[in-house]
Amino acid sequence: MAKNKLAKFAEMATYSNVFQYSFKTLETEGFPLKGKWNTHFKNNNPIILELGCGKGEYTVGLARKFPDKNFIGIDIKGARIWKGATEALNDNLDNVAFIRTHIEMINYFFSDNEVSEIWITFPDPQMKKVNKRLTSTRFMKEYCKILKDNGVIHLKTDSNFLYSYTSAMIKENQLNVLFDTDDLYNSVPEDDILGIQTFYEQQWLERGLSIKYIKFICKEKTDWIEPDIEIEKDNYRSFGRSRRNINENKD
Repeated sequence: MAKNKLAKFAEMATYSNVFQYSFKTLETEGFPLKGKWNTHFKNNNPIILELGCGKGEYTVGLARKFPDKNFIGIDIKGARIWKGATEALNDNLDNVAFIRTHIEMINYFFSDNEVSEIWITFPDPQMKKVNKRLTSTRFMKEYCKILKDNGVIHLKTDSNFLYSYTSAMIKENQLNVLFDTDDLYNSVPEDDILGIQTFYEQQWLERGLSIKYIKFICKEKTDWIEPDIEIEKDNYRSFGRSRRNINENKD
């Protein structure tokens, strides 16, 4: 039987690879590893983030493949993080860490130019709230502060809406696209990295949804422009992800 949430939270409080700080503490005391993550990992290897990491499949999967890089998963759902954090500890993966926080708080945890890459894996497309989309210009401003020059952002999504929106945002802001496909597994050869599948991705593939992937370079700008376009909404709801019905359209 799976452990309940309270038990998981209590256990994570003892984990050396999980960081949980209240907003009040961050505001008054700051985060001690900001700009100093090398002291935690005990090396100067590149830092890669997974935003909205869920159960940490990408964070842990990438850490296994690249022991010469450090990976940090970020999510507000502690019960989900518990799985990846536990797996990393049990397997002695010392290049893995997790932060339990809202993505909006990311700049409390990282200094300018401290991060090399960001993965955004299957976020809620937020079809009605542009400021909550993890690829909106609101978030791009924050990402580009903490990313190194020519830092890379990866988006994997099942959402046609989010894929179209992100493509338009990239074009409007003249960002450099390194790779782009609206049907990942039918357009590229098998790839060890792109082939890592999250819990949600496996669900979408089983339901016949194609996976979209964009890899692009983030550059710091002062004049970010939100795309002014109409985008057809996905024909499933964005809430209750595990209960999505692709034949349902209530938006």
